[in-house]
Amino acid sequence: MLDHVVAASGTRIGWVNLPQPVRAAVEGILGGGMVEAISQPGGFSPGTADRVRTADGVRAFVKAVSPDQNEHSPSMHRREAQIMAALPASVSAPRLLGCFDDGYWVALVLEDVDGRHPTTPWEPGELRQVIAALERLADSTTPVPVPGLPSARESLADDLAGWRRIRADPPDHLDPWAARRLDRLCADADRGLAALTGQTLVHLDVRADNLLLRHDGTVMFLDWPWACVGPAWLDTLLLLINVRLFGGFDTQALLLDLATRTGTDVDDLTAALEGFAGFFTDIARRPPPQGLPTLRAFQRAQGSAILSWLAQ
Repeated sequence: MLDHVVAASGTRIGWVNLPQPVRAAVEGILGGGMVEAISQPGGFSPGTADRVRTADGVRAFVKAVSPDQNEHSPSMHRREAQIMAALPASVSAPRLLGCFDDGYWVALVLEDVDGRHPTTPWEPGELRQVIAALERLADSTTPVPVPGLPSARESLADDLAGWRRIRADPPDHLDPWAARRLDRLCADADRGLAALTGQTLVHLDVRADNLLLRHDGTVMFLDWPWACVGPAWLDTLLLLINVRLFGGFDTQALLLDLATRTGTDVDDLTAALEGFAGFFTDIARRPPPQGLPTLRAFQRAQGSAILSWLAQ
């Protein structure tokens, strides 16, 4: 287990910081004036993340942002609204109740889900619960039911070229194990990218803070702006990175089990892991994005976690 894991967090604004027309639009979607708004911690967003309640007792989750908080966040909210509006009822995700977009502010009004994030470090029972939910999600969304999504290979082509950028411009204090293998890591990352084929809906951002465990045993998948089409195993592989980050499990045994269950070459899964290690190691060198002061440290920790796994 890592000695310290940076929490997923942004510099949030709250409901009271939203312009009056945005608040009025949300109240119009919910059919009543707001009497309660409780800001929710966690997650990499500088916008609002509020559980709200109207005078009539209607509850919802509201996330809103403008370029003032982060120049890229409004486009992510717009993309997420389009994806969530197209998700079939079989997908275990909050329902989109409405969206406000005035060209500057974007607000998503979502079903308020009663649940909690998985415990980290991960607990065995909760990990089994989430892996089983990912299997059900993959089974129910193959072939992908949402039109117009990019392929995983398209979405990740630039990200998984991280080792090539590192080889061209090595950072100070590059992990010695990786530094000795840059040519091999570049080639393996290419193999990992080539393996990202399939016809399954992929969430592409599965980690503990994007999951809710409900009292009825179901798992809800939150935050869908990165959804794409790819292999049925990809979301579980990303989950294993999160498990490795927090420690306490034999992630190699979990990887071998994933290969067996999905009929995938374990070398392809390992190559994809190498590609993600390059992505996190490379992008962590950049300055923190506006409103997201801990993001680079979190990405650096993920890269280190994967590299320690690969080195074993």
